[in-house]
Amino acid sequence: MKRVIVRGLALVSCLALVLGMAVGPSAPSAEASSRVYQPISGAGSTWSANALQQWIRNVFDNYRWRVTYDDRGSSAGRQLFAQGTVDFAVSEIPYALANSDSPDPRPSRQFAYLPIVAGGTSFMYNLVIGGQRVTNLRLSGETVSKIFTGVITSWDHPEIAADNPRLSLPAIPIVPVVRSDGSGTTAQFTAWMRSQHSAIWTAYCQRAGRSNCGITSNYPTIAGSRFVAQQGSNGVAGYVAQSAAVGAITYVEYSYALNARFPVAKLLNRAGFYTEPTASNVSVALLGSVINNDPNSPDYLTQQLNGVYNNPDPRTYPLASYSYMIIPTAIQGSFTAEKGLTLADFSAYFLCEGQQQAEVLGYSPLPINLVRAGLEQVAKIPGGDPATKDISRCNNPTFSPDGSNRLANTAPQPQACDRQGPDQCATGTGGARDTPTAPNAGGGSGSGSGQDGANAGDGTGSGLGDGSDAGGGGLPSLAGGGGPAIVVGQPVTIPASGIPIAATVAALALLALVITAAFAPAILTRRRAAALSASASARSSQPSDRRTFSSRTTELWQSIRGRNLP
Repeated sequence: MKRVIVRGLALVSCLALVLGMAVGPSAPSAEASSRVYQPISGAGSTWSANALQQWIRNVFDNYRWRVTYDDRGSSAGRQLFAQGTVDFAVSEIPYALANSDSPDPRPSRQFAYLPIVAGGTSFMYNLVIGGQRVTNLRLSGETVSKIFTGVITSWDHPEIAADNPRLSLPAIPIVPVVRSDGSGTTAQFTAWMRSQHSAIWTAYCQRAGRSNCGITSNYPTIAGSRFVAQQGSNGVAGYVAQSAAVGAITYVEYSYALNARFPVAKLLNRAGFYTEPTASNVSVALLGSVINNDPNSPDYLTQQLNGVYNNPDPRTYPLASYSYMIIPTAIQGSFTAEKGLTLADFSAYFLCEGQQQAEVLGYSPLPINLVRAGLEQVAKIPGGDPATKDISRCNNPTFSPDGSNRLANTAPQPQACDRQGPDQCATGTGGARDTPTAPNAGGGSGSGSGQDGANAGDGTGSGLGDGSDAGGGGLPSLAGGGGPAIVVGQPVTIPASGIPIAATVAALALLALVITAAFAPAILTRRRAAALSASASARSSQPSDRRTFSSRTTELWQSIRGRNLP
C-alpha cells in the first residue's frame, strides 16, 4: 500500500506541473488574488449599451468581476449618479449642458468624465419597393431634419427623390419613430439639427409648444402627427424592424441596426459624399472634434462637435461623437475603495483591450488622445490601481508607434457613386450590407394596399395605413420598449487569462490516469481475494446445506404420514 501511495503522489505532482504550465504567466499573483473586487452597478445610455454589456460579459467570464448596467437612458443615469444610487453613469451629454432645454445641475458628488467609445447616430429604416427591401437609401441633412420635424411626410417627396436618383420611391407615409424617454441619442440628434438646420428645428419646437428650442433629451411630438414614441434604443429599433413597419424610420446607434440586420441611410457630408457611420468614417469625423483639454475645468474631456458636423474630409460621417462614463473621484455614500478597485480595473480594460471589439459591435475605437486622457481620469478613482497605467501597455487597435490614429489614417475613400449627383451606389448598408438594391426598384409608385407595405407588381403599396401616433392607426405602439430584442452579445475569451481548453482536457486526462494507476491494482487484488474467499465458503457449506434440506424434508414427510421413518 505504501508503494501505491508513493506512486499516486508522484503522478499527482506531475498533474500539478501540467496545470502550472497551462496557466503560465497569466495566473493571478498572490497580491492580485488577495484583492477584494466588490460588485459595482451603473445606469444610463442606451447608445453605449451594446458595447458596455459585451465588456461586462468579458470581465465576468475572464476575471469574475461583477458589473451590472441598467440602460434606462442618459437622463436617468445622470440623475441616479447624482443621488448616489449607482456607482457610475453613462451619458452622451454632460451635466449643465449649455443651450439645453432642461440641463441637469452638477451634483454635489465629486466626479469626472471618462470617454468610453465613439460611434455614429444612424437612421435605421424599413422601406420596400416592388417587393424588394431598399438597402441603399441616401438622405441629406436637410431632408433628415424635415422628416423628423413633420415637413416631409411621404417617401415619394421630391427632396428624397433628389437624394436617390436611382430609386422610384413609393407614395407611402413616413412614420418617424422617436424616443419617449430622456435620451442622450435624442440630445445628440437635436444638437446636430440645432447647429446645422436651426430654422427647421426651431419652427418645429414652436409648433410642438416648446418655449426653449435648445438641445433636448426629450423629443417633442405634436398630437395628431404620424410620429411614434418608443422607450429605449431597443424600443425604437424593434419597432422599425417589424415586418409590418414598412415606411418607418428612426434615429439609433449604428450597432442596433447591425444587430437587427437592417440598413441605415447614408448621410450627405460637407464634401458632397453620402456616407454611413462605419468605424473608420467616425474616426475620421472625430479628428474635427474640439475637446476640452483643461484638466482644471469641470467639463474636462467633453466635446464640441461643430468641427465634426462640418469636417471637409470626404470620408466623414457627420453625426459622430463619443459617450462618457461619469465616475466618482471620492469615497462618498455607498461607494467604497473596494468598489473603486473594480471600477478602475474595468475602466482600464474597456479603454484598452475592450476597444478591440468596438468595430464588430458597431462602434469606433477611441483614438489615442482620448485613451491617454481617460487613463489619467481612471487614476482619480479612489481605491483603484489598474494594471494599465500608461499608454505603452494599452492594447488599443487605433494606435500606431508614432501615436497617430491608425484607423483614421487607413480609412478608405468613398465610392464615386456615393458622390452627390445623378448616380447612386446599389450596395447595401448597415446590417444589410450584403443585400444590394437593384436600380429603379419597383418601377412605380402609388398608394395601393398591402399589410406589410410591400408593393405589388405595379409598384404600389400602402405600408402603414394612416401611420398615426401611438395608439392610433398604423402599427401599434410597443409599450415599454417591447418588440424584438436588439441588444446581443456573446462572451469573448481574453487570451491572456484563464486555462486554455486544450490544457484543461489534457489535465483531466492525466487525472484519470493518476486515479487508474494509483488505485486500480489494489482494487483488483481485493476483488480477486474476495471472489476466492466466497468460492471457498460456498464449497464448505454445501454438505451442511444438503443435510439441512434432507432433515427438513424428513420432518415434512413425517408430519404427512404421521409416523417416524427409519
